[in-house]
Amino acid sequence: MLRDELKKEILKISGLQDAKITEPEHAENGDWTTNAAFSLAKKIGKSPNDAAEDLADKLRSEKSDVVDRAESVGGFINIWIKDEVLLLSLGVVTKIRSKNTKINLEFVSANPTGPLTMANGRGGFYGDALANILEKTGYDVTREYYINDAGNQVRLLGESIEAAEGKREDKEEYYKGEYVKELAGKSPEEAIQFLVGEIKKSLEKAGIKFNVWFSESKLREKKEPEKVLKFLEDKNLIEKKDGAVWLGEAVLVKSDGEYTYFLVDLAYHWNKFFDRKFDMAVDIWGADHHGYVERMKKGVEVLGIGPEKLKIIIMQLVRLMSGGKEVKMSKRAGTFVTMEELLDEVGVDVARWFFLERSPNTHMDFDLDLAKEKSEKNPVFYVQYAYVRMLSILRNSHLEAKLPSSFGYAPERDLALKILRWPEILEDTSCDYQVHRLTTYAYELAQAFSAFYRDVKVIGSDREAELLYLVSKAKETLTDVLKTLGISQPEKM
Repeated sequence: MLRDELKKEILKISGLQDAKITEPEHAENGDWTTNAAFSLAKKIGKSPNDAAEDLADKLRSEKSDVVDRAESVGGFINIWIKDEVLLLSLGVVTKIRSKNTKINLEFVSANPTGPLTMANGRGGFYGDALANILEKTGYDVTREYYINDAGNQVRLLGESIEAAEGKREDKEEYYKGEYVKELAGKSPEEAIQFLVGEIKKSLEKAGIKFNVWFSESKLREKKEPEKVLKFLEDKNLIEKKDGAVWLGEAVLVKSDGEYTYFLVDLAYHWNKFFDRKFDMAVDIWGADHHGYVERMKKGVEVLGIGPEKLKIIIMQLVRLMSGGKEVKMSKRAGTFVTMEELLDEVGVDVARWFFLERSPNTHMDFDLDLAKEKSEKNPVFYVQYAYVRMLSILRNSHLEAKLPSSFGYAPERDLALKILRWPEILEDTSCDYQVHRLTTYAYELAQAFSAFYRDVKVIGSDREAELLYLVSKAKETLTDVLKTLGISQPEKM
């Protein structure tokens, strides 16, 4: 990556062990910016401003292979890369190196007591895109759905079906809605099997893929909870009081002998780390599990698993908005919007984009009116329109593209620089899991191309072959971004 080459040069000149290099918020502040002078100032006993000026002067004067221009501003150094370096970098293929790390990525995992809701789609699309990113950056990823097919919710589903059949009095906590009536005549186990089948169909329609469907009931059949209890008992970590079994302040086994969700979850993670030998587990949970995160992290630590090996991502709440008003959802009341209904209404591409463009830790309003807009006001359509324009230029030229020898208009350089940021976007996202960075990048790449398309004539130009190279690279990059997001690349619109 070009950023890595720049970093090597800064470290060599400064003598530092590390330096942070980022994309400036505004293009006029350079191609990259670094705060290396703040670390250097401590080392050499100067102010950050003086250290930044010294470092910028060295970058300017030592005939850098990479840097064309460097300016110090308030302790930061803004850097411009040589045009010839940008151009040559366009022809370099970034090699993916295996990280030799096995990751279990568990997501969606909605209880099989009803159809998937629109809210489940947020975690589903996020997990699917994150898996794509991790795989593209060299990780060995297993996509897993944990089926809660044992315990209280199975009993509750069975009673809900009987209530719908008129065989028992209805209760507020029972599952309701038309789908419960359609389960009439089925045992709880048959209903779970049917609903899991429906969940699989919905996920297939959404293009969300899983490698493993892991059953809680089979976990129990293999006596995994008992194995964990025995381990904790041998370590003298559990206490029996009031007829229950406790681990610190958490109950593992209730006084009636029923296992708690916490014990089963500990057994599930024991299975991930010790039985299946994963190096890391990433769990994507709903907002209602927020208070459970710390307990789970402490729990796996007690099992001898470093807490850094378990990453838990909370997907915040989502509201469906139409006409400025919220469309109410309640799974138990039966008035929820299913994921399939949303896909039928706006399509998979739009649903994916809208969910992925926001960070998981933010509450979001899904704007149904904007989602149904089939114009460039809709961000996913704007990006796809740019893609189609790229295809059109490439189809209408009969020349073979060749690497440019120089840039003509400013939009050419801007487009090249934006293309070269893609490997950095992938690498950064594989580290911090901020998947929304990809939709932002896709939109910015489409904007850079649109400015190029507006200001630069390609077909019939004296530089047509060289300009075709930029278009080809932009198309290749945008294809890769959209595939990673799971969004289609239309031939025409």
